[in-house]
Amino acid sequence: MAVVLRLSRAGAKKMPFYHVVATDSRNPRDGKFIEAIGSYDPNQEPPKLELNRERLEHWLRVGATPSETVAGLIKRAEGKPPKA
Repeated sequence: MAVVLRLSRAGAKKMPFYHVVATDSRNPRDGKFIEAIGSYDPNQEPPKLELNRERLEHWLRVGATPSETVAGLIKRAEGKPPKA
């Protein structure tokens, strides 16, 4: 089973909201997933990204592959100081 970290779309039409999920690569975008590890809201200024760092590191450690978009979001989140 190939596990990927990718976005799952939610929200209303023209108002997207995404969950960052760990899922089997064969599952559809908004289908069944193994675990939700965060969320991304591009409608806010600046876009709001919340990630469970512990679970993210776990999935990366066991070999999950992030999608291009999720990899970019992770890279952007690492550049910011952590919230207190």
